[in-house]
Amino acid sequence: QVQVVESGGGLVQAGGSLRLSCTVSGLTFDDHAMGWFRQVPGKEREGVSCVRWSGNTTYYAASVKGRFTISRDNAKNTLYLQMNSLKPEDTGIYYCAVQQILYCSAPWSSPMKYNYWGQGTQVTVSS
Repeated sequence: QVQVVESGGGLVQAGGSLRLSCTVSGLTFDDHAMGWFRQVPGKEREGVSCVRWSGNTTYYAASVKGRFTISRDNAKNTLYLQMNSLKPEDTGIYYCAVQQILYCSAPWSSPMKYNYWGQGTQVTVSS
């Protein structure tokens, strides 16, 4: 049984930083690209970032590029999202997701490309 568990969310002031983690079990972690999404009530789930199996190719939404960094530790079956210079508009529930294949299949920001999801972790950025 595949399990995807996020952690690291919380409340932070604008300009601050948070690091999210996502631990995956029940599959061969480095056989899959991984992604981060976020969602706020009333809006569609938004793709934030994706990283291929090796960690050496990454993609970002324009709204977070230069502020967020995705990375992975395949030895620990863990995905990370380092979020710096946070803004109130970054507030939302952040989800970790498993792609079906090794690389970030286009469009990487489509939730349809991911077949396992975590339960989400809340990030709140106050102004």
